[in-house]
Amino acid sequence: MARSASKTTQSSKKTKRDNKRSGAHTKAQLEKLALSIVKMAEREQDPAIAIPTRSLSNVSYNEKTRHVEMGDNKQSRNFFNYGQAKRFMQTMLVGSKCKDLIEMGKTASIRQIYYMSKHTIKGTKEKTFDDQSESDPIIEDLEVAIDTLREELHVFASNRGNLAGPITLVDDGNTLDCSAMGSAGYAVPSICEPDMIQFKKCKAKFILHVEKDTVWRRFHEDRFWQTHDCIISHGGGQPARGMRRLLRRMHEELKLPVFVLLDNDPWGYYIYSVIKHGSINLAYESRRMAVPDAKFIGVSSFDYDRCGMSDDVKIELDANDVKRAKQIANYAWFANKRPWQKEIKKMISNGFKMEVEAMISKNLSYLTEEYVPMKLKDKKQWLD
Repeated sequence: MARSASKTTQSSKKTKRDNKRSGAHTKAQLEKLALSIVKMAEREQDPAIAIPTRSLSNVSYNEKTRHVEMGDNKQSRNFFNYGQAKRFMQTMLVGSKCKDLIEMGKTASIRQIYYMSKHTIKGTKEKTFDDQSESDPIIEDLEVAIDTLREELHVFASNRGNLAGPITLVDDGNTLDCSAMGSAGYAVPSICEPDMIQFKKCKAKFILHVEKDTVWRRFHEDRFWQTHDCIISHGGGQPARGMRRLLRRMHEELKLPVFVLLDNDPWGYYIYSVIKHGSINLAYESRRMAVPDAKFIGVSSFDYDRCGMSDDVKIELDANDVKRAKQIANYAWFANKRPWQKEIKKMISNGFKMEVEAMISKNLSYLTEEYVPMKLKDKKQWLD
């Protein structure tokens, strides 16, 4: 009897999950948005869409959850406003294309959405979109306007990022051993939700996330993941949503600590901020992507002296680097952390920045055999 009840519960959960994946809820939200526009027109009102403001001024740091959150400020996008009319129509057009995808049960890339929506308006020389840089933000506007996710709009981005290590997962029904995926490792997809990816077996003790593919290849070739029983991953710079979501899931569901190895520059600091606390532009996604317990293990501004580096690895800071570093130091989530203030001030006073690859100047495997093992062992060098 209990088994039957369990099966019923599992079946019910599966049905709900399948309905969500089929886009029934998202389709209803899109239709609700369209109907609200129709009703405004019927009342002879100026049709408008309320879109939450995606900027630093509308973002706050939640001390309890330790991630950034979007505030309540919204901007109105009106049809009878000369400066907003085109964006208004573009928003409705992209929404229509997403509804079509849901009804067809198919997905499209953000690039494909651009071409699906682009055309010349009949009787004019005006194009709906001049460039993809116009259509990409519209997708994010739709997400926040109807409180949904890009994945639920049936839109995906290019795969970016790889991982390797002692973990077996199921990707869209295929069982994959990430310790036996060859030199390229497992390519992390754009959509990493539980209905697409499930964790089957994991022997890893932690995750080491690095900034670039070139650094990741050094760790993979040196079999760092095998020697240290860990998962190594990279995001090709600032990690895409798929990689960030997978990091969050592995940390949360598999209880794996996340250590981050990035360049010693303002960009590296910002990438860490995004992984740990969430993106300012995508603050509405932080609750499912941020890893508040992630630790920054390097490269630190103090490592030049600590590791006896030569002048050859120095890259001079320019005015923009200094300006950006000071901006990051003033983020609410860094402003009250003395170790981070000390770290950023040290970089500025050094007058130079360093890449992770700088460590390889000592010897090819110094990074994997000495530097990172030293960092993992000495918790006093970690930045939280």
